[in-house]
Amino acid sequence: MKKPFERVVEEHADTVLRVCRAVVGVHDADDAWSETFLAAMRAYPDLPDDANVEAWLVTIAHRKAIDLTRAVRRHAVPVADLPERPSTVGLPGGTDHDLWRAVRALPGKQRQAVAYHHFAGLPYREVAEIVGGTPEAARRAASDGIKALRTTLSEPDRDASRAADADPDADRGINAEADATPTRTPTRAAGPSPARTRSR
Repeated sequence: MKKPFERVVEEHADTVLRVCRAVVGVHDADDAWSETFLAAMRAYPDLPDDANVEAWLVTIAHRKAIDLTRAVRRHAVPVADLPERPSTVGLPGGTDHDLWRAVRALPGKQRQAVAYHHFAGLPYREVAEIVGGTPEAARRAASDGIKALRTTLSEPDRDASRAADADPDADRGINAEADATPTRTPTRAAGPSPARTRSR
């Protein structure tokens, strides 16, 4: 017997939001998240009882992310003023701006492989089924993505180290975010209800 859909949302909301955030970026993640769970809610009654719910949700999120990216490209709206800093309300790891920018800057296949394997915890076989290609290609894309993230995120440490060497009284603490790599268990506040329309 399948769980109530509300339980599915509770158990997988964080994972889906991390995936959406990695694939479409911080600003569009909420929209992709909502669209994912709205689509999932409609399709859930027909989902087989033995289905891998997390992989199913990530597949839906992948498709919604693609749709959203295409829609944004077609309907880009210029604005006069940009906010001074991105909002962190309701976003997991809201202070890890460097990490999320680095993830967003990865090539598409690497970004998706990192998101689906390291953020959602899917095996490479299932990642390959979602993005196309072989499990080996998915593994290589994820490995290359993680290597690129480590390189990108280590650069501020090198700069800080040089500054500290120049000033003996400087704080020599290590920035923990610089060595951060995507994990499967970041925490965040409870996600928005999929049935709720996000106010603009």
